[in-house]
Amino acid sequence: MFKDRVAVITGSQRGIGRAIAESLAEQGCNIVISDINGEGAQKTADEIAAKYGVKAIGVSCNVTKKEEQTALANAAVEKLGRLDIWVNNAGAIRDDLLMRMSEADWDLVQTVNLKGVFFGIQAATKVMMKAKYGKIVNISSVAGLVGSAGQANYASAKAGVIAITKTAAREYASRNITVNAVCPGFILTDMTSNLPDKWKEEVIKQTPLPKRGEPADIAKAVRFLASSDADFITGVILRVDGGMVIGL
Repeated sequence: MFKDRVAVITGSQRGIGRAIAESLAEQGCNIVISDINGEGAQKTADEIAAKYGVKAIGVSCNVTKKEEQTALANAAVEKLGRLDIWVNNAGAIRDDLLMRMSEADWDLVQTVNLKGVFFGIQAATKVMMKAKYGKIVNISSVAGLVGSAGQANYASAKAGVIAITKTAAREYASRNITVNAVCPGFILTDMTSNLPDKWKEEVIKQTPLPKRGEPADIAKAVRFLASSDADFITGVILRVDGGMVIGL
């Protein structure tokens, strides 16, 4: 399905980003692993290339820097020949109650999670508009739909990702570029593994499908939205949350 396509996934050295990269590579997609840790990105790229027999490169990129995201898009074209899919996955958390949250933690999370998506869309579409084709998938969160205690910065940024997804979908539809978002629920990753066990147990109890999600669950949703099966889908916010926020 993705043979000879090229996908860029930000923050994909590990976790959900890596699962997305592997899911696309499994179907023949060539991959650009992007991460602030350039050495780790190249190691992941080498492992994916060896495992799936596709082309894969690692590129160091700080998503908060516009020029680095522009360079990332250019690297995909220069080294792999094209750019078809762009997944804005890189993220950061700095949790605290609203009354205690520092301005620095607010700014960091907003900059990585929201401005990073803004820069990513700009970088990707500059290439995709010339080709008159592209698939952009943004990783948001159910926190952006319902809020999350102790995560005012994160929830606000992820709500912004939903809004920019809908706006970009309208702006780029005439250029045959679709823009969609995935909202994960509780997914077991390195980022969530350090949360208190009591909290994790409570979240699972409140989820209609009483289990935790896996990075592969998000990867499958992204793969669908990036595929030709979703050619008539844009501006969609797809929850992958086990029913956590049914009704929204």
